[in-house]
Amino acid sequence: MRSYIFGFIGLVFAAQASALSLNDISQNQAGESLKTVLEQSTRLAVEQLSQPGGFNKNPDVHIELPGNLGKAARTMKMLGKGKQVTALEDSMNRAAEQAIPQAQELLLHAIKNMTISDAKGILTGPENSATAYLDRSSREQLRSRFLPVIEQVTRSSGLAQQYNNFAGQAANFGVIEAKDASIENYVAEQALDGLFTIIGEKEAAIRQDPAQAASDIAKKVFDLLR
Repeated sequence: MRSYIFGFIGLVFAAQASALSLNDISQNQAGESLKTVLEQSTRLAVEQLSQPGGFNKNPDVHIELPGNLGKAARTMKMLGKGKQVTALEDSMNRAAEQAIPQAQELLLHAIKNMTISDAKGILTGPENSATAYLDRSSREQLRSRFLPVIEQVTRSSGLAQQYNNFAGQAANFGVIEAKDASIENYVAEQALDGLFTIIGEKEAAIRQDPAQAASDIAKKVFDLLR
């Protein structure tokens, strides 16, 4: 009984020591650790998605035709009549892959300018809270950088005009949402969703296994948060 009590007391002191260690981390350390993890996650995500097949071969981010057009496309593929659909989807995914490198500089700038108070609050949030912050603060600027690249790729494929004509008619009948009637806008949004999905996965992986963090202080901070 006596050893059980001492063991319990030891666990209590260990828990208190861990909490104190986390509280004792300076705001600068907390901010720098989060920025390090975000920079690491961003670079890895951009590298992964900008590779040939980065979107096309990843079911988590693969871009299909929107709404009911996507449902019809899947049926056409099953019936062996999806050659044109596949060509269009390939073009959409290639456009996203080529646009992704435009994101790195802007995202790294946003991370660098993150305030210390923002960083410390985000640290104790959900697994993808830092990614969600980047999404909120950077999506509009990223979209404006993505669109010219996507427009160039989709138009050079010769299929963009076909999509826009067909989708424009479909939007008039409510088959798809009006915002998806332009292939450029649709692919830009899907590319952004895919980018933040992968950054979020990288962030969550480091939170779950801090040994993956690139800096010692980030390893320490995220280990204490577990």
